[in-house]
Amino acid sequence: MSEPGSKRGRQRKARKYALDILFAADLRTCPVDDVLDGYAMMSAHEIPNYSVKLAKGVEANGYLIDGYLAPCLNENWTVERMPRIDRILARIACFEMIYQELPASVAISEAVALAGELSTDASAGFLNGVLAQVATLIPGALPKTQAVEPQAPADEDEGHDDLGPLFESAVLSYDDEADASDGVGGTAVAVGEDLADG
Repeated sequence: MSEPGSKRGRQRKARKYALDILFAADLRTCPVDDVLDGYAMMSAHEIPNYSVKLAKGVEANGYLIDGYLAPCLNENWTVERMPRIDRILARIACFEMIYQELPASVAISEAVALAGELSTDASAGFLNGVLAQVATLIPGALPKTQAVEPQAPADEDEGHDDLGPLFESAVLSYDDEADASDGVGGTAVAVGEDLADG
């Protein structure tokens, strides 16, 4: 257990705040900024900057983060099917490994510790397994001796860049059609699909 006044204790507290913010945004299906505005109006306490950075970073990079998580789940699971707390903790850990360049061992340990405190009995082990697989896919997250090198595509004549095995199922881009009902980009396209065929 980290000491409350230590840097690690402050960062764990910041992660809990980020979890609260992202949980509220997910539950209410609203933007993180709306949750932050509500907290600012209701609380005299200032939200730590690192909490805001984590919450906004996870929200802004959700598709990429979920692209790392999805191939590491059992074939019967999707990211959205994960328990809400587990899903958010996994996203925070991925964000920290990718964008904060936090070592995988630290990001995973922190997510597992929070899952042990806040989620189901099985959550800590589940997150440990999933995030350990994710770490093998994130360049620089593990020491070189533990990292998995991306495999070259089987057929070089397909005309696609080698993005590695991770991105074969990840949703990374949208066509230019806007969905007028919610203002979000149009049809999701998995990398490797030819946009001209759609």
